[in-house]
Amino acid sequence: MKNSRTKQNFPTSIDFGKVPSAKLPTQLGDFIIFGFQDRESGEEAVALVSGNPNPDSAALVRIHSQCLTGDVFSSKRCDCGDQLIAAMDLIAKSGCGVLVYQQKEGRGIGLVNKIHAYALQDGGLDTVTANKELGFEADLRDYRMPAEILKYLGATRIHLLSNNPEKVQGLEQEGIVVEKRVPLEIDPHSLSEDYLRIKKEKLGHILEKV
Repeated sequence: MKNSRTKQNFPTSIDFGKVPSAKLPTQLGDFIIFGFQDRESGEEAVALVSGNPNPDSAALVRIHSQCLTGDVFSSKRCDCGDQLIAAMDLIAKSGCGVLVYQQKEGRGIGLVNKIHAYALQDGGLDTVTANKELGFEADLRDYRMPAEILKYLGATRIHLLSNNPEKVQGLEQEGIVVEKRVPLEIDPHSLSEDYLRIKKEKLGHILEKV
């Protein structure tokens, strides 16, 4: 894959400074990986790009929040790792898409607090109640930085791979046109079914299999 976009072509409201990019061949397809840092807040993210997104057509997009336990260690407590693999596969096959990978562990509470939340869940609390018990909102994420990354890449019209209506609303509030929400539902199993049910009942995720 030719790495043709090395300079910023589209204006953003976040100062990303110099954005590095490189080829990233994977088992699921070939991508260009871009590294982003908000120079004001220090927040970092990466984007995997397939093809050449542009404002004239809708790109297939996934906004994925970091889940070390699911993405790296294949945890069965959640569906995150399976969603990441499925999204990469679909985006690679689409020929034009972006996966934005945010460092928003535990819906924004951080890695160590997420493990504290796991311990509370082992004691009987659900994922939402555990976060609140630790003094956090159920979901601390916002979508300004992912939206600005999409603008930088020219992906301002998208089909969004998500079960979460708040992602649609969050991106639209930041100026991204979400033409369609594309479900990304993973078959539940005995260890993830309660987790997914709580996401549906308490967080409003659109899930048909639980």
